[in-house]
Amino acid sequence: MIVTTTHTIEGKEIEAYLGIVAGEVILGANVVRDFLASITDMIGGRSGAYESKLAEGRELAIREMVNKAAKLGANAVIGIDLDFETLRDGMMMCIATGTAVKVK
Repeated sequence: MIVTTTHTIEGKEIEAYLGIVAGEVILGANVVRDFLASITDMIGGRSGAYESKLAEGRELAIREMVNKAAKLGANAVIGIDLDFETLRDGMMMCIATGTAVKVK
């Protein structure tokens, strides 16, 4: 499946627009990771624990979105947008949205 943030795919013709698809994931961060991240924040540098959690959320949300597109008969998802939000109690939400399409 072709997955892209662009609204067209170079060299491909869109045959049909099948609808908007989304993948939503909510992940929790644990106390140890929060503690280590706060130390990193105080001394400076990057928080590898949170970066890996962001990557995990992104991958899971995209996978869910692609699965929904495949169920519609799509062979591509275009115009993908990723959104990350923090929720109460250390929870993080990642949403991937796009348009499921059929391309030649």
